[in-house]
Amino acid sequence: MQLFENIGMALTSVKSNKMRSLLTMLGIIIGIAAVIAIETVGNSMTGSVVDSMSGMGAGNITVSVVQKSTSDTSGTAQGVTLRRFKDSTPSDSDLITDDMISDFLAAFPTQVLRIEYTQSVGSGTIAKYGDPTTTITAAVSGINHAALAAKDDDSQILYGRWLDDEKDKGRNLACVSEKFVEQAVGGTARDAVGKSVTLTINKNLYTFYIEGVYKYTENSYSSMFGGSDDDTIQTDFYIPLDVAKSIAGAGAGYQSITVVADSNAVNVTDFVNTVGDFFAGYYTRNDSWTVSASSLAGLLDSMSDMMNTMSLGISAIAALSLLVGGIGVMNIMMVSVTERTREIGTRKALGAPASAIRMQFITESVILCLIGGAIGIVLGLGLGAALSKAVGYAARPSVSAIFIAVGFSMAIGVFFGYYPANKAAKLDPIEALRYE
Repeated sequence: MQLFENIGMALTSVKSNKMRSLLTMLGIIIGIAAVIAIETVGNSMTGSVVDSMSGMGAGNITVSVVQKSTSDTSGTAQGVTLRRFKDSTPSDSDLITDDMISDFLAAFPTQVLRIEYTQSVGSGTIAKYGDPTTTITAAVSGINHAALAAKDDDSQILYGRWLDDEKDKGRNLACVSEKFVEQAVGGTARDAVGKSVTLTINKNLYTFYIEGVYKYTENSYSSMFGGSDDDTIQTDFYIPLDVAKSIAGAGAGYQSITVVADSNAVNVTDFVNTVGDFFAGYYTRNDSWTVSASSLAGLLDSMSDMMNTMSLGISAIAALSLLVGGIGVMNIMMVSVTERTREIGTRKALGAPASAIRMQFITESVILCLIGGAIGIVLGLGLGAALSKAVGYAARPSVSAIFIAVGFSMAIGVFFGYYPANKAAKLDPIEALRYE
């Protein structure tokens, strides 16, 4: 009952001095609004990066043949150690073989969904449809059916079909985007199936027949940094893996493969080390080359931690204004105690204990900070949403930051209101009643 009376008295005091109360709360409002706005923008940026990288295959594990970090040396009969320079590219005998991959799949049958193979060929150029003076560029690469079929989540095949590892082996077929059809073939995507296109790759001409047309999805990063001209947009031109190896002059093995792990069966971040150790076991006697495994999942975790740390640091700097606001609350409460000295003396003369006087002023201080905190939360959410939209991200308010802001407001009220409240509680009633 006493608490509700104190709250009522606090609200009456705030209403009777609206402008003074608003100016007192200004530091609290600015501090909390700044913290919530920064956390909202930080969460929005982090969430957008996580979503984008997840769409790029954050759970995929890339297994690559890399040079060993230690240099090779050999001794001579005279005891002189000579350094042997390493080759810049692995030889055919250094590549990951089909037998290694088969052993791997046999060892981890439930943890691995599929293996994706790609062989980069380079850029292929072709004249623009209807304008022979303009050149269109496509990224030509060999790819297996499992990798293509996985693209159905966001790059669905529109007409024709994806390439088949066995049926299309050794055939100059291709899957192209609807954008490539628009750029280099002309007509509709449906009519493009079965047509031939001739690309210049590494100064040689190669003719391919379009077997499938897939849906073009704009890359957010390319659109951000690239030009707006459709002719400059470069899409993927997929061909059979063995054909790509033949054009690139690559060996029978693979310098890089992608292991798609089942995230429901394993922790991808932990499984990266398991995959790397398994394949590296085949290279223990290889003096120059070994295998390294990496995943975007680890990079994603590190990036999220870094961005969260940055947001926390900036929020901490913004929170310094709360200290200024707290000092303002203490100052106004000291003024309030001075103005209400006779009221305090009257209450004490009528038998009010010091604890009741102390609680009255602490409650008033907390109410003042809570009102400022509420205004700051609303302002911070609006500002955070506006800033997130301005930089092109969906607003993601931080619920934890809101609760912390409310708790911090109450803590400031208690901390900075205690000294004025305690001073009021210790007033001598006789001296207080004499105060003019």
